Amino acid sequence: MREIPEELVARIESGAARLCHAWIVTRADGGRLGFTDHDRALEVDGVSCSPSEGWGVGATEAEAGGAAATATASGAVGEGFDPEMFDGAAVELWRVDWSAPGLKVRLWVGALGRLTLADGVLTVELEGPASKLDRAVGRTYGRACDARFRDARCGLGPDTFPGMSCDKRWRTCVDAFGNGANFRGFPHVPGDDFIAAVPVEGGRHDGGRR
Repeated sequence: MREIPEELVARIESGAARLCHAWIVTRADGGRLGFTDHDRALEVDGVSCSPSEGWGVGATEAEAGGAAATATASGAVGEGFDPEMFDGAAVELWRVDWSAPGLKVRLWVGALGRLTLADGVLTVELEGPASKLDRAVGRTYGRACDARFRDARCGLGPDTFPGMSCDKRWRTCVDAFGNGANFRGFPHVPGDDFIAAVPVEGGRHDGGRR
């Protein structure tokens, strides 16, 4: 349950509050960075939060509620930004009264997942506490290959077979790519049609191949 300062509640009810959002990101090395959708810098929880035009902070609040597993945010970043520095960093989303930044409430806590930088726009996958429940533990036994096409488990180099895609089937892996040794599925696992099958009347019943 969120604890909202009584003074902030009073200011909201009276209409005196001036609300904005602030992000605080804590990297693995302990460094902390802050961003806000306000038009000037704010100090929140001891961190200077810089204005970050283009980040959909307000929109993400609804998507990344406390029970949400994942959400996505994107916005512009400056030159020299290194996404690897923020891999797995912790992130907090705050609602702040910009006229009195000490009055705030934390809306969401999670971590940064995959970061993609393209043409100066950074797209971030946000993982909430519930995201750990969505992670597969071990392997799933299925007919289709569970490797990504041309990744390390697939075994095909990133520059091989350009312009082609893989449908994850055994025959495609063998016939189109000659990569059956690295197939990461179980093509001989019986499917639903086998489970739903019923004994056939008549014919031979000697335990041989159907």
